[in-house]
Amino acid sequence: MANTITLDPVTRVEGHLKVKVELDSDNRVSAAYMTGNLFRDMENILKNRHPWDSIHITQRICGVCPVSHSIASVKANEQALGFTPSEQAVLRRSVIQSGNYLQDHILHFYHLSLMDYIVGPQLNPWSPGFESDIRITGADSERLIGNYVEALKVRRQAQEMAAILAGRVPHVMSIAPGGVTMTPSAEQINQMKDYLATVTEFIQSKYLPDVEYLTGVYSDYFEIGKGPGNFLSFGVFDQPDGSVLFEGGRKTKGVSGSVNPSQIREYVQYSYYSSPSGLNPATGQTTPSYGKNGAYTWLKAPRYENQVYELGPLARMIINGQYREKTSVMDRIKARALETEKIAAALSGWLDQLVPGVSSYEKITTPPTTANAIGLVDAPRGALGHWLSIKNKKTSSYQVITPTCWNASPKDDNAVPGAMEQALIGTYVANPEHPVELLRIIHSFDPCTGCAVHVISPDKGIDKEFTVTPSVAPRTDR
Repeated sequence: MANTITLDPVTRVEGHLKVKVELDSDNRVSAAYMTGNLFRDMENILKNRHPWDSIHITQRICGVCPVSHSIASVKANEQALGFTPSEQAVLRRSVIQSGNYLQDHILHFYHLSLMDYIVGPQLNPWSPGFESDIRITGADSERLIGNYVEALKVRRQAQEMAAILAGRVPHVMSIAPGGVTMTPSAEQINQMKDYLATVTEFIQSKYLPDVEYLTGVYSDYFEIGKGPGNFLSFGVFDQPDGSVLFEGGRKTKGVSGSVNPSQIREYVQYSYYSSPSGLNPATGQTTPSYGKNGAYTWLKAPRYENQVYELGPLARMIINGQYREKTSVMDRIKARALETEKIAAALSGWLDQLVPGVSSYEKITTPPTTANAIGLVDAPRGALGHWLSIKNKKTSSYQVITPTCWNASPKDDNAVPGAMEQALIGTYVANPEHPVELLRIIHSFDPCTGCAVHVISPDKGIDKEFTVTPSVAPRTDR
């Protein structure tokens, strides 16, 4: 019988993600199972509510990237209304979202991934932790830990910059059907520019050099953690002239294509749902069935034309021709850093285009009687979709597919593993009691399963069926 390893939780900040892998006799992963240990149920919560409630309620899906949910939801609502926001509204939404992206990308490198490669202070929350394959020591380690601490301040400043237009962060208030309710003054625009200067200086002097250093020391991880080789994005950062900073699309084994939402299906054979399998989210259902025979996760299995796709910064950069078409742990980390640099540069130009004292909001008080609409955008972790149906001026159906639902999906009805499961399969684990290789692969995807309800069974205790479990728990900043 193959040995198994279970890591639970495997995420450091957001969500409750578990991974179980089976090892063959050579200590290579022969099978992988990603488990989302919680039931969100936002889709059912939104039924029969005012359609615009979704803009605020869906933000509670995630405290790390709520801005993306607000934008996906407002896009769906404005499509249902047949409303086009003003140029200043489009610009201000992109400014808010870019601030969220900058803090999130810095968070991913320093606070969610870096500690897989260095030994932190022997204090909570850095210990206990896996200490296998540590190649960075001494002054280099101290420098990175110092930048880890500085990154906490820089992330806060990126958040404060976004909050000037957003009203507050993390759950923003100013994004609404009709535009953006906040009208900035010249003084506030200059304040945002000061914040951005600080964040940009950190990106250039610390973040990019640290990523270059790490990818050099662990260059073998350019060959570890390969995904399915298919990439998908809905596009992100609308601009006043109608263009998009990162265009949406697909790359499938080198061939480019567009994205048709009607080709998306969600499979649930291995998920804790009794809903019909293979539904498009426009007609999707969310009927929980915890403990369903053969199921092992609360995540559904989204597929595009029945193919597995990887989402995130690497996908966006490849689709937009700004990164080589290669997938691995270090490619994900490097592509994210390069994307951060590009967003900061674009944001500088957007701030120059803000017009002080000019409203970007048109008050709309009544939702449509009947409508079907879709709001598509990319969150930091990848493509995010909201599907909205309205009847009698109330939400009759709402479906959300998050990026991690794509990346950390279970097997589909054809038993094809999801992107993260595929990236784990074939990985050599040098020390099964300290399987740092698994953490590095999973964290490179930046998984996030933050949701509403955490489903647990306290009476069952540890997963005793697993023949090998780590003797040292993974570090957690939660």
